[in-house]
Parts: sequence; structure tokens; C-alpha cells
Amino acid sequence: MDHEQTWSEFRDLVTMAPAELDKWLKTPESRDAGQHQGGGESTGHASGRRIVGILRTRKDDLSDADYQHMRKVVGYVRRHLAQRPSGDVADTTWRHSLMNWGHDPLSGHGG
Repeated sequence: MDHEQTWSEFRDLVTMAPAELDKWLKTPESRDAGQHQGGGESTGHASGRRIVGILRTRKDDLSDADYQHMRKVVGYVRRHLAQRPSGDVADTTWRHSLMNWGHDPLSGHGG
């Protein structure tokens, strides 16, 4: 996948604005969601902080490492969306995990 395609898919799947994602990452629900390595920060929460940085960086200034992370985000969000539980997902760990990765399935765009 080239940088242009990665950028396009990342922008399609990351539906939360940087300020919105930053605010979400400060909530207990955000910190509780996802896989925690040794009681520390979850993988998704760390990814969310990185996504905020990417969203706040000019496209021309993004590094290869940024694009690599963007591809990881695209893959994660796609896999996670395919596992959507039935019923109301508003207050589920499934949604909270996705939001840590910058995608709110209830935001109305994307998904």
C-alpha cells in the first residue's frame, strides 16, 4: 500500500477529530478498554495518542514510521468493525476500543 492510499484509508477510518480523540483518551472508559501489557497503558490507548500526533502533523511532514502506524490503524479498525456485536453498542468495550484507535462507529461518518 503506498502513502497516498494509506493516507486516504486512514482518513476514512479515523472519524474522530484530534481534540475529540484527545478528550476521549482522558476518560476512564478509554483507559479501561483494550489489552494492557503488565498493568500499563493499553495498546489501543497508546495508539490513540500516536494518532492524535499524526492528525496534527501536516501530511508533507509525516514519516515512514507514521505511515506504518497508519497502516496498523487501518488494519485494526477494519478487523474490529468485522466483529461488531449485535444490539446497542453505545456503551460497549468494543466501541471504546475502536474509539481508542480513532474510530467512533456511532459518529455518523465512516463505519
